[in-house]
Amino acid sequence: MMKWTAEDVQSGQILLLDKPLGWTSFQAVNAVKWSLRKALGLKKFKIGHAGTLDPLATGLLVICTGKMTKQIDTFQGQTKTYTGVMRLGATTPSYDLETPIDQTFPVEHIDQPLINSVIPQFSGEIWQKPPVFSALKKEGQRLYELARQGTAVDIPARPIHIYQLELGPWVSPDLPFTVQCSKGTYIRSLAYDVGKALNSGAHLTELRRTRIGAFEVGDAWQIEALKKSLGLDQTSENNQ
Repeated sequence: MMKWTAEDVQSGQILLLDKPLGWTSFQAVNAVKWSLRKALGLKKFKIGHAGTLDPLATGLLVICTGKMTKQIDTFQGQTKTYTGVMRLGATTPSYDLETPIDQTFPVEHIDQPLINSVIPQFSGEIWQKPPVFSALKKEGQRLYELARQGTAVDIPARPIHIYQLELGPWVSPDLPFTVQCSKGTYIRSLAYDVGKALNSGAHLTELRRTRIGAFEVGDAWQIEALKKSLGLDQTSENNQ
């Protein structure tokens, strides 16, 4: 049962949310904001999240209110853990299911020993190029906007840290994975790079964030359960 008061929200709280598939992180925060405002009679308060999830990803969002928003940068810098599935044998421009397949590749040569052999390439500090379909900016414009316009963009690689990577078991064409990584890691780029390392191609088909620092998705609210706990009508709009 949610027992926060309006004063609690204003003074600063941390709420863990399990973001639904298809929602942007902004929509998820907005749904929490609307729910707290309606249930507690709040008019205005600070709220934000500590790390964006793509619409096609699910899982843990750390949402901060009030004075706890000052801790967002700290939470964003903590180690994150993801689970998901890479589909080998094909690539897409966005490195996930947002865009259609643009190239296909063989997978007949791939087996679990080969997969295991490439894991050391993705361990420790490595250099990674972000996807062109990302919210990073170049000369004031989002990269995904440039990509949708067909503008070629040279994106420099940058250092990230992979603390642990598990790949498999391989059941063609899908490769499940678990990865523990640093801030700034793009899992879509990781999938793309793993495909190249296997002399094939790959794109991300499933992604779930399970942990940020000490916060775990198992402790997170589902949005409908949160609304019910706050005494709100389940037929209310999610994103008022």
